[in-house]
Amino acid sequence: MTVLSGLTVVELANERISFAGKLMADMGADVILVEPPTGDPSRHYPPFVNDQPGENRSLYFWHYNTSKRSLVLDLDAAEDRQLFKKLVTRANILLESEPTQRLKSLGLDYEDLSILNPQLIHIAVTPYGRNNPDSDLPTTDLTLMAAGGPPWSCGYDDHELPPVRGLGNQAYHTASHFAYLSALTALLYQNTGGAGQFIDVSITAALNVTTEAATYSWLVNGSTVQRQTGRHAATHATGETQMMCADGRYVNTGVPPRFPEEFAKLLAWMGKIDLLDEFPEAVFLEMGANWEGPFDLSKIGSDDTITAIFGAGREGLKLIAQSVSAYDFFIGCQEAGLAVGIINSPEEVFEDKHFKARGFQVPVTHGNIEYLYPGAPYKLPASPWQIYSKAPELGEHHADILAELE
Repeated sequence: MTVLSGLTVVELANERISFAGKLMADMGADVILVEPPTGDPSRHYPPFVNDQPGENRSLYFWHYNTSKRSLVLDLDAAEDRQLFKKLVTRANILLESEPTQRLKSLGLDYEDLSILNPQLIHIAVTPYGRNNPDSDLPTTDLTLMAAGGPPWSCGYDDHELPPVRGLGNQAYHTASHFAYLSALTALLYQNTGGAGQFIDVSITAALNVTTEAATYSWLVNGSTVQRQTGRHAATHATGETQMMCADGRYVNTGVPPRFPEEFAKLLAWMGKIDLLDEFPEAVFLEMGANWEGPFDLSKIGSDDTITAIFGAGREGLKLIAQSVSAYDFFIGCQEAGLAVGIINSPEEVFEDKHFKARGFQVPVTHGNIEYLYPGAPYKLPASPWQIYSKAPELGEHHADILAELE
């Protein structure tokens, strides 16, 4: 049993919400992917198996639709609309990203369906919210990211270069996470005696609240954050954190020491690799290691001693990074309790032995062939996650699902 076992989710196929459906399906919910007769367009998105397009060869579709069942319905047809109502009557959650007026025009919106199923949790994911006509304008993950704000904070110190869009459908992923968390919250509400409800998720609003200080800096005091290479955007430039290591690979030096034990470990590490003679600021690391009580981080920049100690921690990390390989730097920082990261390609991340050790590579069988999939974005020992089955072929479960409705 997994945490969502026993729940039925009806997902009206749309690339904007496919990740939300996947999160639910891989946690045990019975997610029924309702597709039009022509199938979900993402079935034909690249990349493809062995770079060869064809039926059921989209790796994109494979990834986002694991553990789901496929049902084909033409909602423009009266008979299929009745089947859809029958399906939703027995469902816990309806997940959709339709044009704002489409379901209402078909008599299939929340006000219609909640009469049939008062406990229904209806989640609508749209670009700007259900009541904004701009939600019906053409959008892509790129344009939604730009409208939501995150790219403003992403890029390089050189502002002659344009902002950088985070790859990997982050607009869709962010909205899907909000949809997923909203569904879980609504289920908890039901478990305390609450009824069903309509949940309106705006993709751009979800993106905007993930801009960290960017939006709040503007709303609070009218200041604008500036993009910085490999570190948080800020209203004022901060020290560089991205460094090339001795092997030519880059790392983000991450969070510098903030506690006495971390300064002590950094000092010992520098001594172990014979760098102390090259680092006059080591005296400040010693002061940090022997500091009594917690550091007051708010005094960085105003208290000369605290500023010098924290500056020495940052500079010490930079010197180590320049003196060892990226991997050795990563391991050494882990041992010191410091959060850093190697800048890896997606292929390198997937093959990283740490990811392998935590079970991130998951074998999924397609007929007689086994493929390795990316695993869960989280590891929850009390709520096991798994991929139950490969993405379905179009209408693969159509007959079974209709039989269940009898």
